[in-house]
Amino acid sequence: MSLTKKKYEAIVAYSFLAPNLIGYFLFFLLPLAFSFVLAFSQWNFMSGIQGIQFVGLRNFLEMPGDRWFTDSFWNTIRFTVITVPSAMILGLLAATALNEGAYGAKVIRTMFFMPHITSLVAVATVWLALFHPSRGPINNVLRSLGIENPPLWIASSDWSLISIIIASVWAAVGYQMLIYLAGLQGISKDLYESADIDGANGLQKFFRITLPLLTPTTIFLLMTTMIGSLQVFAQVNLMTQGGPGTSSSVIVFYVYRSAFQFYRMGYASAMAWVLFVLIFFVTYLNWQLRKKLLKIF
Repeated sequence: MSLTKKKYEAIVAYSFLAPNLIGYFLFFLLPLAFSFVLAFSQWNFMSGIQGIQFVGLRNFLEMPGDRWFTDSFWNTIRFTVITVPSAMILGLLAATALNEGAYGAKVIRTMFFMPHITSLVAVATVWLALFHPSRGPINNVLRSLGIENPPLWIASSDWSLISIIIASVWAAVGYQMLIYLAGLQGISKDLYESADIDGANGLQKFFRITLPLLTPTTIFLLMTTMIGSLQVFAQVNLMTQGGPGTSSSVIVFYVYRSAFQFYRMGYASAMAWVLFVLIFFVTYLNWQLRKKLLKIF
């Protein structure tokens, strides 16, 4: 009787888990395995499953000679290297100011966080208007300050990626600020009072108390923000379409373009796996950094 009851409980438990497990298999494991197979194949999905042709490592060997891929790869690295520290530093500064009891802190905190929860379509549309080369408010202000030839922003190959970075940092600062603010509020006030008694000034307290105790928070934000930055897509797709030329193209955008505009599903899958390896490597480095820093602090 006891065994029957255990079997019944197991059946009930698995019946509750089944929808999630089936969904996980159908929408994650199966596509993951299929994309791995496609990475070594050539396939135009319009031709159906029977059109899959095995090509070995050809897709991977093609990447170094593909200017769109190499430019997209380095643009992704540039975007990440600039966006991540910029958003984290600005978020930390904002959190520190709000934690000190700035006037209207709740309203300011909400204003900072709003861009993060706003649709990226709306964010991109607003920044497209701001960055308009001839009628945009930013260039109108620059001209009023005496700058005769302001940047063309999204219409310039030199400024298009920078324009996307500015919009992305603006949208990300609120999230960084909120997480840092939670970390700051977890630091005991007794530590700062002891530092005051010892005669420490504001900078000394910040660099010797605040920053070390925010190490777990910083590592968490560094890891999650880097992963998100390496997968940037929406801003590029909505603001520049990777142009002018390849100046603002990133890996995920080129994966999308190869798959659904050029119908090269195999090549797109190979690039996606290269991106996966890159993200895995970055995550591993962050994890090792986390363990070392936690031992120090």
